[in-house]
Amino acid sequence: MGFGLFSSKSKPLIGVDISSSAVKMLELGVGSDGSRRVERYAIARLPREAVTEGTLTKPEAVEVAMREAWQTLDTRTRDIVLALPASAVTAKKLILPKEASEEDIESQAISEATQIVPFPMEEITLDFQVLGPTERNPNDNEVLVVITRKDRVDERVAVAESAGLKTTVMDVDTYATLSAFDQIAFQLPNAGKGQTIAIVDIGHTTTHVNIMHDNKPVYQREHPFGGQILTQEISRRFGLPWEEAEDAKCKGLLPESFESEVLRPFLDSAAQEISRALQLFFASSPQQHVDHLLLAGGCSSVPGLDEAVFGKTQISTIITNPFAKMAVSSHVKARQLAIDAPALFVACGLALRRFDTA
Repeated sequence: MGFGLFSSKSKPLIGVDISSSAVKMLELGVGSDGSRRVERYAIARLPREAVTEGTLTKPEAVEVAMREAWQTLDTRTRDIVLALPASAVTAKKLILPKEASEEDIESQAISEATQIVPFPMEEITLDFQVLGPTERNPNDNEVLVVITRKDRVDERVAVAESAGLKTTVMDVDTYATLSAFDQIAFQLPNAGKGQTIAIVDIGHTTTHVNIMHDNKPVYQREHPFGGQILTQEISRRFGLPWEEAEDAKCKGLLPESFESEVLRPFLDSAAQEISRALQLFFASSPQQHVDHLLLAGGCSSVPGLDEAVFGKTQISTIITNPFAKMAVSSHVKARQLAIDAPALFVACGLALRRFDTA
């Protein structure tokens, strides 16, 4: 699912995911056989609280990380795709006649925006996408309108510009996740059609739950749970400063007692949180079961998480790898890419914008 608050046709593009813990960059290309190929990627860690609740609280630190990641890529490409966090946007679906022109849709979108956002129109930016005919009436189209404050867009564009990069597309992280889903749907029976699929993206501070039914998004919600909880417990239990605890977690350099004293309780807690998130979905939806659960985000690579989630939910659980069917260039170490793949899920969805058709 592609979406952009503003865009221009410019190829190639680098997908840039600014999460609460790192700046992740990914460039995709085309292989000799026409297949998609991972050209290069880089992950530059951010200092603690550089990004808080989607806001760039330390923009200078984000700029440094963006420069570091771009230099590591070793590419000439400077055109990038960025994403806003879902918490920074307001989304609304409209039902409009199929024959409505772009001008008609835009007029209706602006009218809707004036009613649902508490800001002057000059302080917001919006975009829309026609999703297709409605189920009830094929003569009507469902249109998704996304609205955000201009300053949320501007802060990201300004940091990228300071790092020497040009933002050509601004997406939304949850929609990028849905785009990346297309790369793993082949792993599911009937490519996910007719099924209910939960994509659970567990980041450093937040877990994003995106649920699709018959390959269409039906539910989205954020939950305040993430990998920082594991870092905090490592820091507390072993008397390590935060940065050292995070480094030890990422490199696996922890005492033997880590698994029993810290990891297992964390896995149980994470599985419980995911189970609760699904219960919230069931309480608000006609769907009362989930067929498959896909784990994404950096935290999903924690050893044993998929088993813990399956044990708690009894739902088929898969750790995502959106590059499973892609070729890999000589610039990329395939084994390391497989490890980092879940953390690059959003970046993959953004990088796929290169292949958007006009």
